[in-house]
Amino acid sequence: MSDSKTPTPAFSDLDETWANELRDAETRARATGRADISEYLTLRRSNDALRKTACDWLLETFRNVAGEMNRAGASLQISNEDNYQFTVGNAALVGKLLKLENGVRQLLVEVGWPRVPRDGFIRGGGIALGRLRHLGIKSASDEIRLVTSPEGAPRWIVENKSADSEIREANIRHHIAVLLDNSRVDEIH
Repeated sequence: MSDSKTPTPAFSDLDETWANELRDAETRARATGRADISEYLTLRRSNDALRKTACDWLLETFRNVAGEMNRAGASLQISNEDNYQFTVGNAALVGKLLKLENGVRQLLVEVGWPRVPRDGFIRGGGIALGRLRHLGIKSASDEIRLVTSPEGAPRWIVENKSADSEIREANIRHHIAVLLDNSRVDEIH
């Protein structure tokens, strides 16, 4: 815990510290014959790596498409926030925020996961949650859940949609088209 005189470490420093603590706890559990704890911590470390990879991919793809749209004449403002806190349902999440702005319109790309048991849990086998939230256009917003494929690869899926609802670049382009007020949809596709 930090006091007011000690600066709070950056989000990536916290992630690195957390990963080191998990690794040390796993080693101690293995050394004391606690295979159950060791297996849990191995799974936790693996899930953390999947979460980081998937969150980074999603945010970077949004940034890349927004940059492409800006090079084509859009005027999107792009900002980021690490250690971002938000809720989805009953789960309190910590993660990252990417904010895309077009005049008064905003698209918030929020991704994160519960960090401690009291934060809640993710239903449906998810390992992270997020929202693609259009401020003022609730019908255009989506809740998303990170799951793993049968092969173990991370996949973002849109909640409450058909079974084939994996987030792909086309979904991202659609959300940015909505942000651009659909006036540039032909140029985007």
